[in-house]
Parts: sequence; structure tokens; C-alpha cells
Amino acid sequence: MLIQFNFKNFKSFRDEATLDLSATKMTEFSDRVVTVGSEKILPVAAIYGANASGKSSVYSAFEYMSEYVVNSFKYGDEEEEFDQYRPLPFLFDSLSENTESSFEVYFTIPEEKSEKSYNYGFRVGKEGITEEWLNTKAKTARKYSSVFYRSEDTLELTGLPKNSRDNIAIALEKQVLVVSLGAKLKIAKCKAIRDWFLANEFADFGDVVTNFFLSRRLPKGFIENKTVQKRVVEYFASFDENIKDFRVEKVPDEGESKEERYKINALHKKIDSEEMAEIPLGLESAGTLKMFALYPELQEVLKKGSVFFIDELNARLHPLLVRNFLLTFLNPKINVNHAQLVFTTHDTWQLSNQLLRRDEIWFTEKNDQGISTVYSLADFVDADGARIRKDESYEKNYLIGKYGAIPTLKSIKIFRED
Repeated sequence: MLIQFNFKNFKSFRDEATLDLSATKMTEFSDRVVTVGSEKILPVAAIYGANASGKSSVYSAFEYMSEYVVNSFKYGDEEEEFDQYRPLPFLFDSLSENTESSFEVYFTIPEEKSEKSYNYGFRVGKEGITEEWLNTKAKTARKYSSVFYRSEDTLELTGLPKNSRDNIAIALEKQVLVVSLGAKLKIAKCKAIRDWFLANEFADFGDVVTNFFLSRRLPKGFIENKTVQKRVVEYFASFDENIKDFRVEKVPDEGESKEERYKINALHKKIDSEEMAEIPLGLESAGTLKMFALYPELQEVLKKGSVFFIDELNARLHPLLVRNFLLTFLNPKINVNHAQLVFTTHDTWQLSNQLLRRDEIWFTEKNDQGISTVYSLADFVDADGARIRKDESYEKNYLIGKYGAIPTLKSIKIFRED
């Protein structure tokens, strides 16, 4: 489970930002708090904020870190330009533009019996990695102990197997992470960290191209397995009972392409007979296609107990459907493997003390210098110096600007006739 994510000098976040999923000492919805070792962890983080305030940058920062961990063993190729792999730093001051970016996580690994906590991070600059570290903490320990540490002039691998240290020292290049290379070399401790990142899922519904491909992604086994199709129908029944089944038909290959293509029709019951009306899946509503796109990742994260990051969860979905989706993660009887959901949204219907804890609600705000910050409702202090009470109307107070993180609006005078 993700405990905490820290990052710095990434896009609109110049200074260090922290998204913390560790539970604070609050009484509301205590039954949903998950205890792993000495950690108490929340299943959900909802991120609100004005357009261009930095919500998507929080999503992108974690996605960037994950992709670098999984793929950086490839980045040492001298023929490749490293600029394409470097994160976009804060560009509105010359110091940050030329300074490294940093990414760090605290987390636990699902089903690990020892219930250790892990701390992993790295800094990356114009030419490659300037620092990388991995620390672990036993269930009963107070402090983290080092597995490895690496800087531009230091490489300490004391926590890794002796027979692997020389291989890493020889093969490691400045663009490559120890964890990524170690996983490629089948070093168990490195592979466990890489696999934790690999298990997490991402869905960016704010990106038109990504949205297009997500809506055409099929659940594993959907084509050939009728049981999988039946489970998808049951999933749809939670919000739309009109779809009764699917019919999958292979499209004849008329060209040189070796890729198999299929036509998928959704079956709807006719109102005047027992027959079924067939509608091409692509003609279903945008909301239905989005829920179809969410199913494969939702199935995987619930099974693995991993983290699901979603940008713009509310887009094209009714607020009650979004609420139902959230409840999947908030209900311990359904979410038995402690999967987590981190999502950005503008949907204030979910901003409720009847649904979310104060430490599950986050805001992003950008100042007049273009610098974004992220903060929790649990840590927010109002103008009188008081913290937010659990019986407040979160939605109302947010919309009137009490918590910040809303757009500053002016009349659109350009269309006014003189």
C-alpha cells in the first residue's frame, strides 16, 4: 500500500509536495483504516482544485516515477538522447530549470508476511541520476535501515547479495536506476520494488488520445471466455441493467495485417419480445464506454491490492456512479486486498463528510507565480486559526472558497455589446 508520495521540481510544483495516505488520529470511518505493521493507511485520496492548479501534475509525477523505475534499465544506451527521459522541471525560474527533480515513496508490499515498510526514491538531473536510495523498516523497528545508497560519487550496496554487487557496479550507468537494473538481473530485493510499481494502474481520462485507447481495451480473456463476459455484465448491472450480454465475432482478415480483429455487440432486451437487440459497443454512451475502460484495471488492482491512479474520474460519469465506484474501495468487505484509489476530480458531490474522511480530501492550488502546492483538508487551518470540523459541509464551504483551491472568476466581458 502507498503510505506517502513526495516529489519536487516537477512541472508546476517547484517546492517539495507530499501526498500522504497515512491515517491521522480521526474518529470518522475508522473501520476503513488498514493496519500494516506499524502503519495505518487509507484506501482513498481525492484531489480537488481549479483547472491548471496542478491536480494532473500529481498524477503525472507518480506516473513518471513508475515508468522510470520500470524502464530505466534501457536508458543507458549511448545512442539515445537522455532529454526525452528527463522529467519536466519547474520552468518559471532559472534555478529550478537547471536543478534535478526528486521522487520518493513510502509503501508496503501486499501479502508480505513480514509487514515491512519501504522507503525508495531518486533524484534525476539533466544528465541522469544524481542520487538513489532504498531503506526498509521491520514491523517492530522505529527507524529505517539502508539497503543501498547511490550518489554521483558513492555506491553502497551492502543490503544486496554479495554475488550481485559486482554485476551492478559494472553495468550501472548514470541514467539507470539500481532498482531497475537489479530487477533485470533478477535480484529479489530490487525485483520486489520494481514489481510494486509495475502492479499499479493508471487511467488518464483528461487526455483525449489515452481516453480513446482506454475505451477500446478489453478485459483479459474477454474474447474467448464467456465467464469473463458474464462478469462484465454483472459489473455493468451495478449501474446499468440494460446490457444483458455480449456477442463477439471475429472480423475476416481482408488485408496483410496479422492482427486479429473482433466486432463486439452489446445485447439489449427488446421491450416487446424475448429477442435481443444488438448494438455495436462503440455506439454505447461515453459513460458506458468509460466504465468498460475502467473494468480491466479495477479488476487487477482489487485482485493485487495495488494502487489505481485516475485523472478526471468524474468526466462523463454521473455523480452517483462515481460514488458507487468509490464505495468499491471504501468497503472492506469488497476491497479485501486493500487496493487504493487516488483520483483527481471536479465532482463536489463526493466532497461530503458522509463519504470521505478529512485526511482523504486533498486540494491543489497555484499562486500568482505559477507555483502549485497540495494540502489536505485535515491539515487546513481557517482564517480564525481553527481546523476543519468533521460535521462541516465540505462541499458548500469549498465552493464559497473557504478551503481555497477554486478558480478566480471574472465576467467574460468580451461578448458584451458596447
